Amino acid sequence: MIHDPAFGSFGRLLFPVNASYWSGTTLGNLKLTWYSHIDPNKTVEIINNLRERALAGETIFYDIYTDQEKAADPAKRNTGLFFFRGRPGAPFAVCNAGGAFAYVAAIHDSFPHALELSKRRYNTFALIYRPGAHTACEDLARAITFLFNHPNELEVDTSCYSLWGGSAGARMAAWLGTYGPAAFGGGDLPCPGTVVMQYTSLDEYSPGDPPTFVCVGDSDWIAPWRIMKARVDAMSVRGIPTEFHCYPGLGHGFGLGTGTAADGWLDLAARFWERQMCRTN
Repeated sequence: MIHDPAFGSFGRLLFPVNASYWSGTTLGNLKLTWYSHIDPNKTVEIINNLRERALAGETIFYDIYTDQEKAADPAKRNTGLFFFRGRPGAPFAVCNAGGAFAYVAAIHDSFPHALELSKRRYNTFALIYRPGAHTACEDLARAITFLFNHPNELEVDTSCYSLWGGSAGARMAAWLGTYGPAAFGGGDLPCPGTVVMQYTSLDEYSPGDPPTFVCVGDSDWIAPWRIMKARVDAMSVRGIPTEFHCYPGLGHGFGLGTGTAADGWLDLAARFWERQMCRTN
């Protein structure tokens, strides 16, 4: 699949560039460090969806840096946006996978979310970024700027956009929500209308933070649920719309949570985002 002509030069970005964090030779036995509940059926569906749309002539991948920028900083070659198209003119979401800022676990922690949101007719992008907390936020800021600069080409509505993330990706979404794209080298643009966070024990926030949806498992030793709930509670006291869900028996990195106590959380998060759209309008 990495070398399938349908994926051109970006097939290698479907899976973590840093090969030391994943193993397996088929989609059925794919394993990712720090992740659980990887669903082979969903992985196959994602790859088939991307491949079929690419063969139909649809653009499924966008560079966020120019050739000159990538030549000056070769690490930027391993970045870009996979596009899961929804309804033309619908709002957009950017999904950010985790991986402890050591690698990007998109195949389990952002592609499935992006595909499901596109089924709900939202235009959704999954970001492949450079590992490292600051460079990852720079790439997310650049991606948001790219989307704001090309709304007609991409057929997206830039109002009340949302940022989604799991683990390290949730920190990215939260930081961009708190500080805005300009703080990380992006354009002077609005902060997201909604932030959706999975399993990350961040405690910082600002009184101006966007509405935030949070979910985590009660057996997550990497991101303890009490830390996440304390942040949400403090934001709520400030009048920031929030929603918190803690799922029994789940550890870190459950993704969509299909077949677990978290099954259906993405529907709740999408409805939370939709409520913020109504408030904005």
